[in-house]
Amino acid sequence: MPGDIEVDIDFSFYNWELIRAFLLKGLYFSLLLTAVATVGGVIFGTLLALMRLSGNKVLEAPAAIYVNGMRSVPLVMVILWFYLLMPAAFYALFPYRLGENYRSEISAVITFIAFEAAYFSEIMRAGIQSIPRGQVYAGQAMGMTYSQNMKLIVLPQAFRNMLPVLLTQTIILFQDTSLVYAIGAYDLLKGFDAAGKNFGRPIESYLLAAAVYFVICYTLSWFVKRLHKRIAIIR
Repeated sequence: MPGDIEVDIDFSFYNWELIRAFLLKGLYFSLLLTAVATVGGVIFGTLLALMRLSGNKVLEAPAAIYVNGMRSVPLVMVILWFYLLMPAAFYALFPYRLGENYRSEISAVITFIAFEAAYFSEIMRAGIQSIPRGQVYAGQAMGMTYSQNMKLIVLPQAFRNMLPVLLTQTIILFQDTSLVYAIGAYDLLKGFDAAGKNFGRPIESYLLAAAVYFVICYTLSWFVKRLHKRIAIIR
């Protein structure tokens, strides 16, 4: 019909050489960012959770302000804050050339650890509170200190109980890594974007990017469901 717009979709330009040249670097950084932010977020988040559960107002108040503050701000805004407001810190912590060349990537890592810690903190706090108080009292009766009680009795069980939720949050974290595109970091989405612009096929590139994100996240979600069932059986 007159006036109809024809869209020519062609994926034939994608081959191994293109994938190696544009996509593998972005996939590597996305996976690395996810792994580092998960480990750092869990460690920092666990400390925040312990601070909020300590009963000490000096520790509890700043932890609560930090967690609630981070959870109330969009992630992309936090990414922009760290990238735009902290350039001097990068050049102080890293050599000038390294800070200039990898400013986006370094900023993304710091941002994700700081931001995800707030979410992992709430997950860990719920896991700790799910442990029956009788086990804590039993540890105290055996002469254990607070730190020994947490290290040997509470935290191992809390991690096991919260493992499916922690992994689900990690999948969400992987999806959120695409937001570093806003500061020019070379993640998986940036790789697809570069390939599409280089070959004049942006539509195909974004469609493939959506498909790749879906396959990775769906596969990981399926794994988490299986793990959740196994943990439920063990209980």
